[in-house]
Amino acid sequence: MTGQLPSPVRPTGSARFEQVSIDDLGTPLPDVTFVVVDLETTGGSAHTDAITEIGAVRVRGGEVLGEFGTLVDPGRDIPPYISVLTGITSTMVAAAPQIGSVLPHFLEFARGAVLVAHNAPFDLGFLRAACAASGLPWPPFAAVDTAVLARRLLTRDEVPNCKLGTLAPFFSATTTPTHRALDDARATVDVLHGLLERLGPLGVTSLEELTGLTRQVDPQRRRKRHLAAHVPHGPGVYVFRGPRDEPLYVGTSTDLRSRVRSYFTAGEQRSRMTEMVGLAQRVETLPCAHDLEASVRELRLIARHKPRYNKRSRFPERALWIRLTDEPFPRLSVVRRVAPGAGVFLGPFADRRAADAAVDAVHDALPLRRCGGRLVPSPDHPACALAGMGRCGAPCTGAQSRADYAETAAVLATAVATDPAPLCAPLLGRVERLAVEGRFEDAAVLRDRIAVLVRALHRRQRLALLARVPELTLARPDGSGGWALSVVRRGRLVAAGVAVRGAPVRAYLQQLKTTAETVPDTEGQLAASVEETELVLRWMEKPGTRLVEVTGTLACATPGTGPLRGFLELVDAGRAARDPFADGRSLGTRARPERVGGGRTGRGRPAALASGV
Repeated sequence: MTGQLPSPVRPTGSARFEQVSIDDLGTPLPDVTFVVVDLETTGGSAHTDAITEIGAVRVRGGEVLGEFGTLVDPGRDIPPYISVLTGITSTMVAAAPQIGSVLPHFLEFARGAVLVAHNAPFDLGFLRAACAASGLPWPPFAAVDTAVLARRLLTRDEVPNCKLGTLAPFFSATTTPTHRALDDARATVDVLHGLLERLGPLGVTSLEELTGLTRQVDPQRRRKRHLAAHVPHGPGVYVFRGPRDEPLYVGTSTDLRSRVRSYFTAGEQRSRMTEMVGLAQRVETLPCAHDLEASVRELRLIARHKPRYNKRSRFPERALWIRLTDEPFPRLSVVRRVAPGAGVFLGPFADRRAADAAVDAVHDALPLRRCGGRLVPSPDHPACALAGMGRCGAPCTGAQSRADYAETAAVLATAVATDPAPLCAPLLGRVERLAVEGRFEDAAVLRDRIAVLVRALHRRQRLALLARVPELTLARPDGSGGWALSVVRRGRLVAAGVAVRGAPVRAYLQQLKTTAETVPDTEGQLAASVEETELVLRWMEKPGTRLVEVTGTLACATPGTGPLRGFLELVDAGRAARDPFADGRSLGTRARPERVGGGRTGRGRPAALASGV
């Protein structure tokens, strides 16, 4: 038998049948036109920043068909740190066209092609936002992300990460990435071709296989889709349980069924979650009245069971606090727990570095003693070096009376309770003096310390807001004509429910309060974890939330940290300037990559693709 297929025969009076070749099953990659695009922008947010340069290269079958490159007037000044990064200045773009006139030309250049970008959500997000702002429809482009493709095909032994600057020399790109749009697009073309060469021996020959490669589902994960069969719709908490029925992962969602099902689809690409699903034997669900109850239950379950695959909120007992000790000459102490009635304290802090920064800020402002142990004033006691520098009143020598020292400590107590201005004003003045003297690094260190302290004060005052309220009832519209209700006591959610449309809300609320959890009546102390109380605060502050009933006094401290809000905004802006394109997603390669296998099926496709890996 020869390799030539016989001509198809059309039976009389029947439908026509044709045998198609393997190439007809998809669009062959040599026939696909790719437009590799890269952007330079004024920052990292597609909603608040603007495009300053577009570079694109049109390729097909390894041949460059054309290039597109232009500067773009963003309609605003380019931040100095962006100019340092890209070399694009406000003067360079002054005579450039604006994005509204550039986009039609770019869309025409990219017509009928597959868009390719390195970290595609960034570039395509800016282009979509620009089209929306210009009133232009965004065409239904197919897209390929070379960063994702590299993470699928390369191991950590080959490259330490999948950044463009790392991949370009690995694939011997002819153009070095320079943070200019056209140069980076040219480098990405070479990276794309290098990755496509990796796909050839694996049998990935069509566009459909290429775009589906990053959406492959592990067969083991696919086989466990039945675990989501019984999951209901609606808000609640879900718990993945392992072989010994131990909790592996606790999560929450406003739609339990949709969220749990997503763990068995290509939408979940986290390797940690893939490993967790592989161990899971069943999924337990806890339906809740509304999103606040679900979030609170999630926190409590994570703190109680400490599931191995949950990263946050597992160890609330490890949080650190700053406490002003209860002694004649109090000092600052960093502790793990704050007992009821502990007096003046701040926290919690996530780590020792943050706690130490706040302590240093207080010591910079107030001459509190730093020596440990019980202090017995004596004229014969030698003063420490801090006293000689004016950083301590030397109460150990009797130079500072107990009453004078109490006035100093009272500044911190006042800052925690109501007004941080007397504590922070000297520090802010010192930052200004350091900046005037040109000591910018010292000024930045002190500024960051102050920011940590102010945020801790703000957090403490917010928590005290609910700690003083014995009972609080909140209501929010549930979106269906009813009301989502929450009963809070001393910052702890003790009851939650939904009064459906047409039901008597007051009567239902009374039933809810009757069955609510009872909490200890410790005046001024929280009855819940800090994270839980903050969840309640955020729910209370959402637009549309109504205050139904209050027992006690619900009032904010005045003036509080409000006057320092502008300072915190400046600090945040400075941090964004240091890392304008911060992205929480990892560009590292997989430690155990889900690579495409080299086996073949009878149809000539890779075995891994045929099985849906």
